[in-house]
Amino acid sequence: MKKKFTRNSAAFIGAALLMSVCSINVNAQTAAETAKMNAYVTGLMKKMTVDEKIGQLNLVTGGMAITGSVTNNGIGDGVKNGTIGGIFGLYGVAEVRKMQEAAVKGSRLHIPLIFGLDVIHGHRTIFPIPLGMSATWDLDLIKQSARIAAKEATAEGLNWVFSPMVDIARDARWGRISEGSGEDPYLGGRIAAAMVHGYQGTSLKNTDAVMACVKHFALYGAAEAGREYNTVDMSRLAMYNYYLPPYKAAVDAGVGSIMSSFNVVDGVPSTVNKWLLTDLLRKQWGFKGFVVSDYTSLNEVTNHGLGDLKTVSARAINAGLDMDMVGEGYLKTLKKSLQEKKVDMADIDRACRLILEAKYKLGLFDNPYKSLDAAREKSDIMTVANRVAARSAAEHSFVLLKNDNQILPLKKSGGSIALVGPLANNKRDMLGTWVIGGEWEKSVSVMEGIERVVGDKVKINYAKGSNITDDTTFIKRLNFGPGMVSLDKESPEDMIEDAVKAAKRSDIIVAVVGESQSMSGESSSRSDISIPESQQKMLRELAKLHKPMVLVLFNGRPLTLQWENDNATAILDVWAPGTEAGNAIANVLFGNYNPSGKLTTTFPRSVGQIPLYYNHLNTGRPYTNGPTKFKSNYLDIDNSPLYPFGYGLSYTKFQYSNLKLSKTNLKGNETLTATVTVSNTGSYTGEETVQLYIGDPEASISRPVKELKDFKKITLQVGQKKDVSFTITPDKLKFFNSDLRYDWEPGKFIIEVGTNSDITESATVNWMK
Repeated sequence: MKKKFTRNSAAFIGAALLMSVCSINVNAQTAAETAKMNAYVTGLMKKMTVDEKIGQLNLVTGGMAITGSVTNNGIGDGVKNGTIGGIFGLYGVAEVRKMQEAAVKGSRLHIPLIFGLDVIHGHRTIFPIPLGMSATWDLDLIKQSARIAAKEATAEGLNWVFSPMVDIARDARWGRISEGSGEDPYLGGRIAAAMVHGYQGTSLKNTDAVMACVKHFALYGAAEAGREYNTVDMSRLAMYNYYLPPYKAAVDAGVGSIMSSFNVVDGVPSTVNKWLLTDLLRKQWGFKGFVVSDYTSLNEVTNHGLGDLKTVSARAINAGLDMDMVGEGYLKTLKKSLQEKKVDMADIDRACRLILEAKYKLGLFDNPYKSLDAAREKSDIMTVANRVAARSAAEHSFVLLKNDNQILPLKKSGGSIALVGPLANNKRDMLGTWVIGGEWEKSVSVMEGIERVVGDKVKINYAKGSNITDDTTFIKRLNFGPGMVSLDKESPEDMIEDAVKAAKRSDIIVAVVGESQSMSGESSSRSDISIPESQQKMLRELAKLHKPMVLVLFNGRPLTLQWENDNATAILDVWAPGTEAGNAIANVLFGNYNPSGKLTTTFPRSVGQIPLYYNHLNTGRPYTNGPTKFKSNYLDIDNSPLYPFGYGLSYTKFQYSNLKLSKTNLKGNETLTATVTVSNTGSYTGEETVQLYIGDPEASISRPVKELKDFKKITLQVGQKKDVSFTITPDKLKFFNSDLRYDWEPGKFIIEVGTNSDITESATVNWMK
């Protein structure tokens, strides 16, 4: 047994949470710059009334982009009166300039507004959903997507984006799993930092930089039953080891703002949680930016049972919440609470200062109109270069789940294809969830993409085949906007018959199926995560023809695909690919690009396995394959996932061999090098993400069976082999023990390198202090 460490101070704990996902804060100010900012903001605040200070804490929306039942009225008067600090949901140079001029010219102190929007995976040019982007395992590409989004957003007057979402999610029922980077804290942290750097650029004062807002702080991805807005309950060990690291990585990267979450943390709603917003975030982690509530999350604290709006607003400002989104709790109650000494002026001043500092860092006091350039609005949005980047990102995000008999890639000439499914000739659902500024009319359908690649060299027999769903109650729930999901005029039976006829006339079936745009994302939890029954009926009839069947799968979450895996010849998971969907899909189907995506979240065999994730703890009675009793297993299915974390096939084949360790016995701060040989033994040039995992089987607390600690993406030509090396230091062995001390413990470690979390080469080392 390893030595148990004694409890250490909270300050040490916070500093230690750097882990291996920390990154450089490229937006850090020099001491001289900070002093200049402090002097400016102090001078301004001396001129401000209490009402004007509270006004800076008020974020409103005019109703263009809402995620709740409340909107704000009288915005124009509020701007002139200095009782609004920012507006979200408003974009476009003309509209933004109008409001900014009202603030700068019409208000007493001429304080500029900050303009925000949910820019999640692109602004106008839409990239794959974040879960899809994470499947690229390409940090440069992910950073580039955020950089392009920032350029387009600023071209329409925005300077603040509510992204990245870094919530770790282990429950595929939760709709917002689509908006994050999956289940792993290490990969999630690396992606969080890349996104922050992409959005904020080298300086927030640049005209093409936006302030990022990491969300949802904290633990939101662990909502019970995978149900949106639901409660969260977990141990501090789980928080520190698995859920908090990506938030901390974003803080270390210099993120300018943070959004509180809807859920409770240790029984206290995040929006009024002083331990979370002050003790952890500011005192332990050193966060210097401001915290904004989620949409009316402050008002909703009353539903958690903590008092009326006045009471919870006072508690929020005391806890460290700086800006109130939409609910106007601060605007309506803080002055009264101040008079009653329920809040201190120092806390109002703190919040006001942090918001003014954000505006200063963005350069808005120097030039409130810095991004308001009508020429840029025309030249920098939906450019050819942006669309090329979006297409490349989509191609890299696709995960090949199955490819029997090397049916893919398809031939570009000769023969015929039955192109069927409700998503085959569909533009709206190409973009996926959270596309406020996206224009689905400008997206490329799968049919259009295929026609551009093969022209008239392959006969395409098209049939819609089914509706997204035939369930009218489900459709009503999906249609929070007009015309998003609808029933075809043709009967479901006739649609299936059309698909079967098309398939009978064709050599190969390509069925484009899965989730619509509104089936994942916020307020889109599902208890049944299978492909909708209407589409399954079509697939079952097509399978009876015993022809090669390729599934192109649209999804914002892991789905249960046991039947599809058993009956389809190939499955290509394309998530929701964005504006260039059809072009990217066609390029991969026909071999212009060899898919290289790897899953960042586990696909279960059954919804009954959820939560299911690779880095689980072992049990005293671990499951072994085969029929058994009195083990940690199910009676009706195998424990294993259908597709594990890190999984993804290629058109070529990669072979791993000859794992070598530079040492097998180490001491102290020595460095270990693990090297594996990867060979391309197939017929195509391909990219492979080589993954490093470490297991810690002799610890003072039960540790995960393995944890991702590094990865490298390589390209190999046909017949080429390459030695891939990883450097391992004691930092990669650290974890939070039962005393919440972050350190490593001496003993045995299992080093694993492989193509996914399930298939690895392994070796053991002994590492002493």
